[in-house]
Amino acid sequence: MATSNPTAPSQRVALRAALLRFAPAVSLTAVVAFWQILSLFYPPFILPGPVVVVGRFVDKLFDGTLPRHALVTLSEALPGLVIGTLLAFAVGYPAAKSALAERLISPVVVTSQGVPFVAIAPLIFLWFGSGPGAKILVCAIIVFFPITINIIAGIRGIPPLWRDLFRTHHASRRDTFLKLELPAALPFVFAGLRVGATLSMVGALAGEFLAADRGLGFLINQANGLYDTALVMAGILAIVILALGLNASVRALEGRLSRAS
Repeated sequence: MATSNPTAPSQRVALRAALLRFAPAVSLTAVVAFWQILSLFYPPFILPGPVVVVGRFVDKLFDGTLPRHALVTLSEALPGLVIGTLLAFAVGYPAAKSALAERLISPVVVTSQGVPFVAIAPLIFLWFGSGPGAKILVCAIIVFFPITINIIAGIRGIPPLWRDLFRTHHASRRDTFLKLELPAALPFVFAGLRVGATLSMVGALAGEFLAADRGLGFLINQANGLYDTALVMAGILAIVILALGLNASVRALEGRLSRAS
């Protein structure tokens, strides 16, 4: 009579955990390998290989070009993210609490997302110039919509029983907000922030593509005009690193606040 191996389930679990851990590295390696093979069939000014791009990235990193332009882009994206988040709270919280406020505010929220950026960008740069302030405004407008929607969903998702409990104990509006509404909405807020962090980079880069003399968008635009494809891709790599860093920072802040609460 055959006996079952008691260690088999634990081995399968360990194997599955290892596969999940190394899956991103495997997929990234496959993409890089395919890129390298594909680059052999094209001249470098059309498709440089990963070794060439990484070399260009390292050169521009150590000569200060990439850090200088990356700091400019971050100095536009981060304030835009903060301002967009504050505006989202100022608009989303009343909209979640009052049907009348929602009807008054919803046209503004929908318009912020429904009008393409390319349609309003000329007006923004006409009214506010081509300096950092205009690009920060662009970032704020872009991140405003997803964060507002998540705030409204978080506040409205609070179970009525919890609100009744706070009313029974005669909790003040301040206590209700700090001890019920804000903690309940935080997962939704951070979900919006993770999207908004990436979109703030998109807003900063879009502004730099249209009107700038510095920043990663300007660097990529300039490199494209010079047919320096390796530098274009090095700039894109820098953008990916910044976006991942912002996303990781939001997740770290979310984890810290979750542990504190």
